[in-house]
Amino acid sequence: MMDEKIKNESGLPRETHELAGLTSRLLAYVIDMFMVVVLVLLVFFVLALVGGDDSASISQAIALAVSIGYHWYFWTRRDGQTPGKFALRIRVVKADGTPLGDTDAVIRAIGYNVSSFVFGLGYIWAIFDKNNQTWHDKLARTYVVRKDNQRQTVDV
Repeated sequence: MMDEKIKNESGLPRETHELAGLTSRLLAYVIDMFMVVVLVLLVFFVLALVGGDDSASISQAIALAVSIGYHWYFWTRRDGQTPGKFALRIRVVKADGTPLGDTDAVIRAIGYNVSSFVFGLGYIWAIFDKNNQTWHDKLARTYVVRKDNQRQTVDV
């Protein structure tokens, strides 16, 4: 259980959230990566129609931009839930319980690459972390929590 000791930045009463399990996080990740791959393939298809063979030289940059854009949009404009997280009833919040801002989302999305860099060690880290945090969670100061088990608390 993640329990914040201070009020969030907005001064509103803090919320207590149940941390998402590793299985639900993994399944949400698989769903989201499938969606990202489909989007990347669509972008590549359109670029191949428009630009011919020249677009192949920038394919990695395009794939990274699509992935970052996908995650940024859902984390900041859809209550911290990508389609995969929505399906598993989990979401991403900042360490103080507030929603992610634009910068937070971009840092976390780029952090996916950091977590993947050394044989996925950044993801494996969550198995041993008491708060189930991956390296990208730590970089962006975020938690993945269950959406359906929220209760508000107030300091008395």
